[in-house]
Amino acid sequence: MSEAITTRDHDTIRKWAEARDGHPAKVDTGGKGGKGGILRIDFGEPEDRLTQIDWEEFFRIFDENGLSFLYQDKTKDGGQSRFNKFVSE
Repeated sequence: MSEAITTRDHDTIRKWAEARDGHPAKVDTGGKGGKGGILRIDFGEPEDRLTQIDWEEFFRIFDENGLSFLYQDKTKDGGQSRFNKFVSE
């Protein structure tokens, strides 16, 4: 079974995403309580419901919300994994 790793390191997150053709994005929540929206890593073609943002804005929201990045490097069969999740500390 593949292991999930948790990090707050900006360089690790960015390198992991870019190695998988991932781009920083967010889902606009429209409310004031969301502190900037819900973060996502968008892979390949941009999804309509996501707003692409730059890494600076991405990490500002990430830090303001006290998030950690849970991710997986490899799938169970050894392929490159895209599994990721943002978790509260």
